[in-house]
Amino acid sequence: MRPSNLKTKIFLDSGDPKETREIIKLLGFLDGQTTNPTLISKNPDAKKRIEQGHKFTKEEIFSFYKNVVSELSTLMPQGSVSIEVYADKSTLKEQMFKEGKEMFSWIKNSHIKYPITKQGLLAAEKSVREGMRVNMTLCFTKEQAAAVYAATLGAKKGQVFVSPFVGRLDDRGENGMDLIANIIRVYRIGDHHVEVLTASVRSIDHFFYALKLGSDIITAPFKILKEWGQNGMPMPREDFIYKTSLRPIPYQQINLNRVRLGLNKPWQEYNIDHQLTDKGMEKFSKDWNSLVE
Repeated sequence: MRPSNLKTKIFLDSGDPKETREIIKLLGFLDGQTTNPTLISKNPDAKKRIEQGHKFTKEEIFSFYKNVVSELSTLMPQGSVSIEVYADKSTLKEQMFKEGKEMFSWIKNSHIKYPITKQGLLAAEKSVREGMRVNMTLCFTKEQAAAVYAATLGAKKGQVFVSPFVGRLDDRGENGMDLIANIIRVYRIGDHHVEVLTASVRSIDHFFYALKLGSDIITAPFKILKEWGQNGMPMPREDFIYKTSLRPIPYQQINLNRVRLGLNKPWQEYNIDHQLTDKGMEKFSKDWNSLVE
């Protein structure tokens, strides 16, 4: 049963419907699921096929992905299922949008994941205008989050997610949870059309601190949600302190009210380049390509 004081939506980060079923059974609820090419490559049926020496054709892998998210949608008809487009450094907005529009039609509760790059934001801008829901992924800076906000102005609440990746910042010695706190602070003065989805959660402390900060959504891997559920789904205590020796990420003021009123720079003028965004796209595209003939 969902804790009565839980305001944050809880998503599972997985490409395996078996894990979804187990978490729903354990928790008694699940608000959604995030998928990506790496998670689909780890799906047991996909792994088994590859281990047997049989790769997918392009048509087959899209059909496989569609079948996975269709099953997830059936398990969580009122939730959200994020589906990620293929994107590498050379992928243009037209290709992302075409693929995103097709994926959006697969199920009724999809959010389409685009990377926070110039091409990804252009695709998202068009998608939102056409009424699609999007999840802007591989976010590593407040400027990227501000660009997402500016590019999707006019969207309805629930139509746009931004996914800051905590663990990947931690990996290089930066306190990824500072990014969550900073984006929530930046968005607090806006119109709230973008929801913060804490991603790349690596520990139960990440999970608890995201809850305490008031993240709109947390997506966590199976092992963390299982640990939380088996311990009775506790909420962080009032005196909970997130302890880390990682380098802090300083807060930088960005006035989103000025953006909303058209008094600030357009999203194209924000610095959205980040090495980890590039590396993430490279990893996702490599894992996708490993499945295809």
